[in-house]
Amino acid sequence: MEAVITSERTFQNSLTLLQEILGRRGPTDFAVRLWDGTEWKPARSQKPRWTLILKHPGALRRMFFPMNQLTLGEAYIYDDFDIEGDIEECFYLAYGLLEMEWTLSEKIRFAYYLRGLPDPAPKLSRDCRARLRGRAHSKRRDAEAIRYHYDVSNDFYRLWLDERMVYSCAYFADQQDNLDAAQERKLDYICRKLRLEPGEKLLDIGCGWGGLIMHAARHYGVEAHGITLSVAQAELARERIREQGLESRCRVDVCDYRDLKRPGTYDKLVSVGMFEHVGAKKLPEYFAQAWNLLRPRGVFLNHGIADNPHLPPSPGPQFLHHYVFPDGDLIPVTDTLRIAELTGFEIRDLENLREHYALTLRQWVRRLETARQAAVRLTDETTYRIWRLYMAASAHSFAVGRVNVYQTLMVKPDEGDSGLPLTREDWYR
Repeated sequence: MEAVITSERTFQNSLTLLQEILGRRGPTDFAVRLWDGTEWKPARSQKPRWTLILKHPGALRRMFFPMNQLTLGEAYIYDDFDIEGDIEECFYLAYGLLEMEWTLSEKIRFAYYLRGLPDPAPKLSRDCRARLRGRAHSKRRDAEAIRYHYDVSNDFYRLWLDERMVYSCAYFADQQDNLDAAQERKLDYICRKLRLEPGEKLLDIGCGWGGLIMHAARHYGVEAHGITLSVAQAELARERIREQGLESRCRVDVCDYRDLKRPGTYDKLVSVGMFEHVGAKKLPEYFAQAWNLLRPRGVFLNHGIADNPHLPPSPGPQFLHHYVFPDGDLIPVTDTLRIAELTGFEIRDLENLREHYALTLRQWVRRLETARQAAVRLTDETTYRIWRLYMAASAHSFAVGRVNVYQTLMVKPDEGDSGLPLTREDWYR
């Protein structure tokens, strides 16, 4: 008899919590399916665009006790709940809840109901949290952070990236562009912004699987050098370079950018999607090293994600820091530009491509969801869920302006001579 009473109490507590926490807040274009198949919708609900599926009677406790981004993310990746339908849409509600200023009486009432729910062991028990050692942004720890994120499996990335395996924001002429075309357009856009010329020496800091340096060598005749901290990336990049017969003009080394001792060697520098790993305190060193590596009148294109200081992050521990980008740092672009200028760089162009990153991420999410079985086979269910959640959340953040992605074009002037043409006309020919 007690088991029946407990079950009924759990069911009623869950319904009360759904109404208290979800029913009065945020958009109402979703539905909830409980572990027994019962469906719940907020009052005045629209046609559901997505469905929250509670996997067991203790799911809400796992999701909201305590209420922060990390707790909610862990409840998803360890299968306490699932999202059916358009996962990106759920973040309007999630951020609304996390950033809500709850009254003390509301917090006490929620805690009472949440503590009344069971707290079973997780179905998926493998702990995927990043555990780094040493001082933040030391060379050893940075290498660990990069391996954690990028050495998941080359085959895993191949499932959802474009054919060149470019893991950064694509450049769309139209929202319906396919990913391969948009990524090739991005690579060429960067080369045109840099105004690459045959015989020039190009350094790609954080070259990934080599897509940009191979494009630059093949189409612009440069001598391209890429560096990465990921051994798995470097091995595949070298294999692809050999397959395309570009060994004489392309090479990839496993190397920390701080260890390059080649002052004035390079005509052009580029960094795409690596900047987020540098760390705010290391920015002066980062730009100083770029300055030293460039010849006078050399050009540096820095492509990186930036925080929006007008929209502070959700309070509490951040899911991305624990499961996706350990030690990652998103810095407002104004701070970045100031440090670059203090180093001596002259800012020549700044472009925000955040809408392009939202489009890119949506294609990545769809491709990953389509390849779910293969992704789980290559890694595991938890890893698949981490990446689905992270990329959908990122698509939402770029779409609504929580974060931006900037391409900053800088020059190392030579006594006032930039060496650049008067207009950008050549970029768009």
